[in-house]
Amino acid sequence: MDENLFKIIGAIILTAGYIGIFFIETAVPLRQRKRPLAGRLGTNAGLTFLTFLTGAMIVGPASLATSLWSSKSSIGLLYAVPLPAWLRFAAAFMLMDLTFYYWHRINHTIHLLWRFHSVHHIDPDLDVTTSFRFHFGEILYSTVFRVVQITVIGVGPVTYLVFELFFQAATMFHHSNIHLPIQLERRLNRVIVTPRMHGIHHSVVRSELNSNYSVIFRWWDAINGSLLLNVPQSAINIGVGRYQNTDDNGFFKLLALPFRSFSRERTANRPRFGVSGRRILAE
Repeated sequence: MDENLFKIIGAIILTAGYIGIFFIETAVPLRQRKRPLAGRLGTNAGLTFLTFLTGAMIVGPASLATSLWSSKSSIGLLYAVPLPAWLRFAAAFMLMDLTFYYWHRINHTIHLLWRFHSVHHIDPDLDVTTSFRFHFGEILYSTVFRVVQITVIGVGPVTYLVFELFFQAATMFHHSNIHLPIQLERRLNRVIVTPRMHGIHHSVVRSELNSNYSVIFRWWDAINGSLLLNVPQSAINIGVGRYQNTDDNGFFKLLALPFRSFSRERTANRPRFGVSGRRILAE
């Protein structure tokens, strides 16, 4: 399939999914909102727009160009050994998800990166509008990670485009505030990241924030000892502890946040590793 046609079809699928999730979570919410939705929409829409603009103009083109070069030059780990096309695709898909798990952890570990990534976490509620609410600076510097990731693994353009579609769909799903039947979600969570699982990651409590970094498959948290599931959703306070006031979520304040008060806020906001928990989702 032509790359541009694939992008168009992918955009239609993701847009339809976003709208569908928005209405479903409004009808059957998992967590009660702390703030009126209307008060968050403008900020989240503005940050999301900058996220997609940066992705479309810089990250996407750089990543796709790298994948084309990797494919034509047979550069990367997966080209070092002869593999059937389907196995190379599956291995690349899994390795991209795994390496993004580590990239996510790094954004929580390195203080400078956390200052940018915290813009995503400061949202006082968690729903589909939080999915792509990132500081454009984080999206911009992630270009370096994407280029290195694709080059080292050896990811072809088809694999890259398919992974990005699933990656963004998974991001919308696990950020959503949809109340799924607990037994259904537990079954889904044996394989993929679900709303209850990711909701724990957005908690103000550091031991909960410092868990559940996976995007598509939940296995990476289980393997790396960062899986935490036994936290009831009613007990989760979404956000970052230092930024609970309404005016902390202003659009321009969030754009300026990574550049303000580094030393004073380092201790308050920097999470630590070392979380474990029972491996069954709580209601």
